[in-house]
Amino acid sequence: MAIRAVVWDIDDTLFDYTTADRVGMGAHLAAEGLLGGYDTVEQALARWREITDQQWVRFSAGEVTFEGQRRDRVRAFLGEQLSDALADAWFRRYVAHYEAAWALFPDVLPALDALAASHRHAVLSNSSLTVQDRKLRTLGVHDRFEVILCAAELGVSKPEAGAFLAACEALELAPHQVAYVGDHPEIDGRGAADAGLLSVWIDRNGVHTSGDAPTGPHRIASLAELPAVLGADTRFGAPSTFR
Repeated sequence: MAIRAVVWDIDDTLFDYTTADRVGMGAHLAAEGLLGGYDTVEQALARWREITDQQWVRFSAGEVTFEGQRRDRVRAFLGEQLSDALADAWFRRYVAHYEAAWALFPDVLPALDALAASHRHAVLSNSSLTVQDRKLRTLGVHDRFEVILCAAELGVSKPEAGAFLAACEALELAPHQVAYVGDHPEIDGRGAADAGLLSVWIDRNGVHTSGDAPTGPHRIASLAELPAVLGADTRFGAPSTFR
């Protein structure tokens, strides 16, 4: 049966999170006078990302709330037992710098335009609706999606099958009628494939070798390749660079 809907990841799929985080956190650390403890900005950013990944695992396991993992990221990074109010204030200052660097990838709007008439569109993110709803509105694409689902409200996170199946249920479609597009080979790629969706893994930078590519997902380097993967009748698209 033909694919009738595309469910999208947001961060590093539609939205250039990595660049925004790098630029925003670099500006924030400079403003806070925190770069002196590191040899380079990249070293500080690597530490922040390591802590972020660790705290996200705790959130995904239900050990801490979405707000709690943010506060604990700040405490771990600073090495201080800050109150909730102080941790929240520090994170808000970071967010101001981060949001100033928000941008879509350049291939996003052409892909959404090309598929607008042929497919329904939704979002499934391992974040919170408050965060991602605002992000999509700020980036000007909120109205492109009929359903927006996030882990904080669902109570289940990718790569668990329940997260992907919740998106299918919201669209009232069977998993084999839905494609999922995401940037992470395991959380998005293998997770969607294991849940029975057509899994499309976007590996823009080609940082993964063929040996570590998960089985199941279709691997693309640009969203320009997506219509061909979906079998969409459009003039937009390009042959895959991964063969």
